Amino acid sequence: MLTLPPPHTLIAFEAAARHGSFLRAGEELCITASAVSHRIKALEDWLGQALFLRINRRIELTRSGEAYLAEVRPALERVEAASQRLRRQAGQTLRISVAPAFGAKWLVARLATYQQTHPALEFTLSASTRLDPMLDGSADIGLRYGRPPWPGLTAFKLSDETVAPLCTPALAATLKIPSDLARTRLLRHPLLHWQPWFAAAGLDWPEPDSGAEFDDAMMMLEAAAAGTGVALSVGLLARSYLATGTLVAPFELSVPGQGFYAVLPPATANQAWIRDFVRWLQHEVRAPYSA
Repeated sequence: MLTLPPPHTLIAFEAAARHGSFLRAGEELCITASAVSHRIKALEDWLGQALFLRINRRIELTRSGEAYLAEVRPALERVEAASQRLRRQAGQTLRISVAPAFGAKWLVARLATYQQTHPALEFTLSASTRLDPMLDGSADIGLRYGRPPWPGLTAFKLSDETVAPLCTPALAATLKIPSDLARTRLLRHPLLHWQPWFAAAGLDWPEPDSGAEFDDAMMMLEAAAAGTGVALSVGLLARSYLATGTLVAPFELSVPGQGFYAVLPPATANQAWIRDFVRWLQHEVRAPYSA
């Protein structure tokens, strides 16, 4: 009979040692820094040895921690490799419900990269901005823009976003100061509100009640690219437009928005292979943009 410490404490220990940070380990494992600290404390209690020196907000491995890591990391890597081989043999389908703009402008182009290392994994994608697919069990994971909590669902942050006006270069040339927006059409989206940006720009303007309104951010950005007006957009969705120069930011001012999240129902929130995918999404969102 094997006598082992709880596996989740070993995983937290390895991640904290690799990152040199409880916070970054927590981000990788989709838990809080406090939860990482508690898991490592439980492991230290089980071993009867201190594994980290806690120096103000820094952590350093003790000599015992360094020696333990040298044994634990190869063992975890062997378990991971064996598990991945079996998973690839079994084959799985991940059902993703994704907000249309996020899917089209960001996700689809990156799924092939994930499949290179998970060749037996298949994807089923559907477009939605509602929470119903996760609540009724028709999706394993949802990718949404907003702010938790979402009752009955578990949310993992992918990115914090800022919002800023975008328009064509030709239209931007006519906008010298923020109040010049009074002469333009402002494009609207129910989750992207103009008033906070107005306030940051020193404009005492209410939320616009006229101008084309879109429930799909991608259609709104395409309308802006066609010269229809000025769109307020989150940075992640605007990357490709800004990279090609199709859209530009007429003012050097952005304001905090909400964020993109992976939203999981209880049936899938604790499945390791799906959490692996969430961690990959978190890494990809934070990586430098490439077309």
